[in-house]
Amino acid sequence: MTGERTSADGGMETSYGFRQVGQGEKQALVNDVFHKVAKRYDIMNDVMSMGLHRAWKDAMISALNPRRSEDYKVLDVAGGTGDIAFRIVEASDRMAHATVLDINGSMLSVGAERAEKKGLSPNLTFVEANAEELPFEANSFDAYTIAFGIRNVPRIDVALSEAYRVLKRGGRLLVLEFSEVEMPLLDKVYDAWSFNAIPKFGQMVTGDAEPYQYLVESIRKFPNQRDFAAMITRAGFARATFTNYTAGIAALHSGWKI
Repeated sequence: MTGERTSADGGMETSYGFRQVGQGEKQALVNDVFHKVAKRYDIMNDVMSMGLHRAWKDAMISALNPRRSEDYKVLDVAGGTGDIAFRIVEASDRMAHATVLDINGSMLSVGAERAEKKGLSPNLTFVEANAEELPFEANSFDAYTIAFGIRNVPRIDVALSEAYRVLKRGGRLLVLEFSEVEMPLLDKVYDAWSFNAIPKFGQMVTGDAEPYQYLVESIRKFPNQRDFAAMITRAGFARATFTNYTAGIAALHSGWKI
């Protein structure tokens, strides 16, 4: 389930947190959320994951195992602040090239500034564009990564099809996303933390609880691990698998274009 349905006027709707909105509305609403939190995005991830997102991202890069080659090209989608792209470049001994694509200019500005400070700019390209309409030729990238971004895309199936299109044969898709907790009792503890603590922390840190409320709700509306793996398969990817992190609070999904 992706939360999509037909509205009374015949248009397509999708979920924005626990609300149903028109597909054309969701992107603007999500953009507003990330404009608000761009400069405090890392703090936001620490709050959302209790600091665990850093270990999960490291595990994602280990699974990717980027080649130490100047010909190795990765597309990191919804990666505006550069967290994943920086790790990829550093894991390749600063040989690989990562294209950071995000629909939100505020997030990209933060990422470009961070890249300059880290001395990684020569290995990075920042592109403002939509995950549903990638501005690249087919068969352009060795890997496609997206961390904690796919659930914010209005048409997830379209984004996955675009990922398949731009990957080379033998290319790999890796999606890191909050998922369904699969440990009894922990799911109740995590729900209590999410709905009670996270918006309050967001209010304290940024002065605005609403973006955090949306992000918590968006996690609950996202397909569970098996349903999302099935979506990856339907997009054309082979060997779709997932690995749970921290009992399913997050999951790393993998697929191959063969």
